[in-house]
Amino acid sequence: MLEKILNYIQVTEIIASSGQPHESEFAIIADAGYDVVINLAMPNSENAIPSEGYLVTSNNMIYIHIPVTFDAPELFHLQSFIQIMESFSGKRIWVHCVKNYRASAFLYHFLHKSRGFSTTEAQKAIFPSWEPNEIWQRFMNFNKEIF
Repeated sequence: MLEKILNYIQVTEIIASSGQPHESEFAIIADAGYDVVINLAMPNSENAIPSEGYLVTSNNMIYIHIPVTFDAPELFHLQSFIQIMESFSGKRIWVHCVKNYRASAFLYHFLHKSRGFSTTEAQKAIFPSWEPNEIWQRFMNFNKEIF
């Protein structure tokens, strides 16, 4: 059933990503054993669910929202994301945005910088049909220490 969620990727054994799940899909994510849902989309994004926090928590998962403007990802967004990912180390985490583009880029950095994955291994977190624009190419090529 997870495979039916928009642009789903099983990134690692305990991390998955996708585009915006439908309301009913949060129960599927919970049933698959996920503990935390991180939303990187803006609250006014396409197909945003105003009650998403309630839907996630009513399915006994933790909900975290880091709103990232698609045309303006910032270093502080990435720092917050990595700190949150680290704080839930060992938990099953689902990361999503609208189409799995922001989530892909943020997970790429997390795997490469925090988990020591090679560039090639970390790129497996990137949704295959996404062609990052100049903004996201710059963001993904950011190579300095994050902290």
